[in-house]
Amino acid sequence: MAEVTEGGHHFDLKKLSFVGVLVSLGIVFGDIGTSPLYVMKAIVNARNQGATMPFDEYIEGALSCIIWTLTLQTTVKYVIIALKADNRGEGGILALYSLVKRLKKKWLYVVAIIGASTLVADSVITPSLTVMSAIEGLKIYNPDTPVVVITLFILFIVFVVQQFGTASIGKFFGPIMVTWFLVLGGFGAMHIFDHIEILKSFNPVYAYNLITHSPSAIVIMGAVFLCTTGAEALYSDLGHCGAKNIQISWVFVKLMLILNYLGQGAWLLDNYQKVFTGINPFFGIMPEWAVLPGVVLATAAAIIASQAVITGSFTMFSEAMSISFWPNQHIEYPSGIKGQMYIPRINWGLMFFCFIVVIFFQKSERMEAAYGLTITITMLMTTILLTYWLSRSRLNKIFIAGFLIVYLALESGFFYANVLKFMDGGWLTMVLGGFIAVCMYAWYNGRLLKANFTNYVKIDKYVSIIKDMKLDETIPKYCTNLAYLSRAKRYDEIESKIIYSIIKKQPKRADHYFILSIVNQEDPYTFKYSIDEILPGTVYKINFLLGFKVDRRINDYFNMVLNDMMAEGTIPSRSSHPSLRAHNIPPDLKYVIIDNTYINDILLTVKQKITLNIYNFVKYIGSDDFKSWGVTSHNVVVESAPLTEETIPKKRIQQSEFFRCKS
Repeated sequence: MAEVTEGGHHFDLKKLSFVGVLVSLGIVFGDIGTSPLYVMKAIVNARNQGATMPFDEYIEGALSCIIWTLTLQTTVKYVIIALKADNRGEGGILALYSLVKRLKKKWLYVVAIIGASTLVADSVITPSLTVMSAIEGLKIYNPDTPVVVITLFILFIVFVVQQFGTASIGKFFGPIMVTWFLVLGGFGAMHIFDHIEILKSFNPVYAYNLITHSPSAIVIMGAVFLCTTGAEALYSDLGHCGAKNIQISWVFVKLMLILNYLGQGAWLLDNYQKVFTGINPFFGIMPEWAVLPGVVLATAAAIIASQAVITGSFTMFSEAMSISFWPNQHIEYPSGIKGQMYIPRINWGLMFFCFIVVIFFQKSERMEAAYGLTITITMLMTTILLTYWLSRSRLNKIFIAGFLIVYLALESGFFYANVLKFMDGGWLTMVLGGFIAVCMYAWYNGRLLKANFTNYVKIDKYVSIIKDMKLDETIPKYCTNLAYLSRAKRYDEIESKIIYSIIKKQPKRADHYFILSIVNQEDPYTFKYSIDEILPGTVYKINFLLGFKVDRRINDYFNMVLNDMMAEGTIPSRSSHPSLRAHNIPPDLKYVIIDNTYINDILLTVKQKITLNIYNFVKYIGSDDFKSWGVTSHNVVVESAPLTEETIPKKRIQQSEFFRCKS
């Protein structure tokens, strides 16, 4: 995932290198790098809601807020601190949760779920807003440009190409984004000397004066916050490029962003009224001849930002599947590269919601009202998890307390500023984030609930029965190799439902029984297996040791294990049937997947019943088990079994001594 091959050369993107820095610019900074498209426009619009200070002081104060927000929020919290909180090279809120989940704070999983779900909601608004903001630049030439139609078409193309992979075009992302940032800084620098006093914005006193003296300070801060919304995505992309490459790249990116914001601010001092005629300050600082190429470049940057957000969502959902926050879904790797994953249902779901956002809001300034609310929640959740990670690192308690106080205060302020936009559109992303959070919560707790009600038995207790059954030719032979998936955590245990399937439901005589178990590993790229021989020559338990970045394609991995066992002579490599063995036909294999059914509702509380009802709904979002395992349906049997055979009857039915049927 962190390696590329180009021109016959092999590069490790996690090591500091020119290629790593270039790729970082193309992958990591798309979201935050397109913020200048809409931040200054949003700040100007926010002034109309009660600001009374002179316009030049207002702009200088807003720019000072931007500069220090990028410094404190993006640089210090994410680039310096968060990038060190990596789970074997992987970043993001779920990777961070994996680092702290061993602490005796069971409620932290709720923090991780809230942060992950709101990050997904933000991933819906980001492509919609960035693409629409870029296309709106065409209104300078033609006020009647069908922005909504063009935006929907571009988004449709972006989502459609996901299934083909982006490896072939991904290598162009870096150079395009380098050009984009140079254009940002260049055109911004051209206007700074029109009002050199704009450099006073580096003084944090101007930010303080704006916040304390402007009646609409909270509204303004909601607009300012848009400049740092891509910081969380920056942390999530740690696994693609490595901390050093991101940190070095950020020095260049931050410089170009600040130059552009300063240039837009200087331009606004002379052209304030033009904003209300539909001219975006971002395109206003460009010479007329450069506007059309600027729109094209801005659109390309918006597409790259959208691409990064979409692939980041794929990565996050794959991590959520591995830690039981989300049902298993079919994952494809169209480019043959681990980092280029594609989850069809997630892709089309994101596209559907992006279309709703574009059609509902129609204009980017209306979208700005919905932008930022959910990501402030994600950042707050990241702050909480980072605090626990810092405490694990045995740093000075005063430093940890200072970190928590500063960022809880800062992000709570941003959250309050964005809550004011709830009725103006923020509710839409909150509903989406809330829906995903409820699904994740129900799935996680539903799995735990099922585990609590699932009976486990000692395998040794049934070894003799299986041994005798294998020799009993009065039982029709079911198959040669029979495989079940087990979630038992103890090596010597197995679910009673598997024994129920083998012995009670329909006796299944086979030559070899395989119990397949997935053991999640902290290292995201662990890819190993081990074999426990329960009954020599008959029953084997296969333990797949997989990191959360490794797909759960158990069918493929099990075939590798079978080939290893055949090569070692542990099991026959040819069919047990003489006619087939003569032609070197391999032995047949069948999977049995058991779908639990609930018999004793009396065992469940009202809360448990609600949780399981939502759990069953979420189950339909996921793929069938055999699809998520990469197993073709022709050799899979799906059965039902009681979740528990325990019964608690309130009354025992009595046998009647006499009954006569009357006609």
